Amino acid sequence: MVRRLFLSRFARLVALPVALGGGSLMGQVPHKTLKIMMKSAWGSDDPTKAAFPFLHGLALSEAGHEVQFFLLGEAVGLMRKTLANAVTPVGWPPVGETLDKLAAKHIQIYACGTCSRARGVTEADLNNYGAKFGNPTIFVSLVEWADRVITE
Repeated sequence: MVRRLFLSRFARLVALPVALGGGSLMGQVPHKTLKIMMKSAWGSDDPTKAAFPFLHGLALSEAGHEVQFFLLGEAVGLMRKTLANAVTPVGWPPVGETLDKLAAKHIQIYACGTCSRARGVTEADLNNYGAKFGNPTIFVSLVEWADRVITE
C-alpha cells in the first residue's frame, strides 16, 4: 500500500513539467546571453589542455554567447598555423580546425604581444585566425567587459 502511494505521487511529480507545458522546467527559463572571456596559457606541450579553451569557447559561441580570447605564455604559439594543425588533443580534431571555425565566426582572439615576440609569433601568424596582439590594457578591458572569465 505504501509503495503504491509513493509510486502514484512520484508519477504525478514526473508528469508536472509536461503539465506545465514545457517538457522540462529548464525549458521555462529564458536564455541569458553572456559575455565570456576565455583565457589560456596552455600550449603544444599538453595538446588536450591547449584545445579545451578553444573547444569550449566555440561551444559557448554556438549556444549564443559572446566570446573573446586572451592567450598568453605558450598558448600564443598556437597562432602559428603549422603548430595549430600539428597539435591534436586526445579524442578531438587538431586545434587548427577549431581555430578555423572560431575565425569563420569572427570570434576575437588576442595574443599577448610580449609573449608572442618572445616566441617569434608574428602578425602574419595572427592574421591566419583574425587575431590581434594584446597587451595589459586590452586584458583589463576584456575582464571588465566580461560577465564571466574562464581560465583553462
